[in-house]
Amino acid sequence: MRMTHEAIVERALAAEAAGFEGIAFMDHLAPPLATDQGMWEAMEIAGWVLARTATLRVGHLVLCDAFRHPAVLARQVTSLDHASGGRFDLGIGWGSVPEELHEFGVGSTEPRARVGRLGETLQVLEALWTGEVVDFEGEHVTLVGARQQPVPMGPIPVTIGGVGPRTLDLVRRHADWWNLPVHQLDRLEELRERAGDARVSVQVMVAVVPDEASRDEVTATVHRRFGTQGLGARVVIGTVPELVDRFGALHDRGVDRVYAWFADFAPPDTLARFAEVVAA
Repeated sequence: MRMTHEAIVERALAAEAAGFEGIAFMDHLAPPLATDQGMWEAMEIAGWVLARTATLRVGHLVLCDAFRHPAVLARQVTSLDHASGGRFDLGIGWGSVPEELHEFGVGSTEPRARVGRLGETLQVLEALWTGEVVDFEGEHVTLVGARQQPVPMGPIPVTIGGVGPRTLDLVRRHADWWNLPVHQLDRLEELRERAGDARVSVQVMVAVVPDEASRDEVTATVHRRFGTQGLGARVVIGTVPELVDRFGALHDRGVDRVYAWFADFAPPDTLARFAEVVAA
């Protein structure tokens, strides 16, 4: 949001140089709570970044299932997979902003219908990616004698987020990664078994404090930009050693990946400073 293609690529290249594993974009038809601001289409920006990087994995937290027919999504994912040499990850969910679906006339706003459609999408993706002829009749999706070639270069890593019973069932059956909403982090041990073999990730807002003298200024900037209501566990403010301790504690609890949402919008010097110790 509010970034040019050039600014996004600059950050992606800086992240790659700093040793980050990947980058994830959002997927909305208009930015939540900032509908007057500019943003780009999610799959287009992923392709743009993949074309300009060499090692960085690219995905989303997360694509909204309702925005794309699963046959179109299957083709998009396979195309990016081949174009990037296998660096595309599929993050997908059933939509976090129901009002957006209503405003743009895309899909249902009813949770049960949305999670049901996501389940069908995951089945269709897996079927089409075999390269075989697919007949599928669901409540939301129907395919008759459908087939797509080529198939992906290898298994596409799938990330699904959420904690509801039906969502966790999809995680257990289809996902490589379970993205646990950070405000539910205290339930990790309670819910872990229900996610099956999927590895755990979380998204955390990160504010890097360059030195102790800057702490109050950095904290005030975070609160000014994002407010104080409900920030709580969603933001980690600290020096690099403090961040090492915080993320190390998450790893000890079984979190294998952290999506760092940088409160200063991730300029290259922040990425370099963060990765110098934390990512190492």
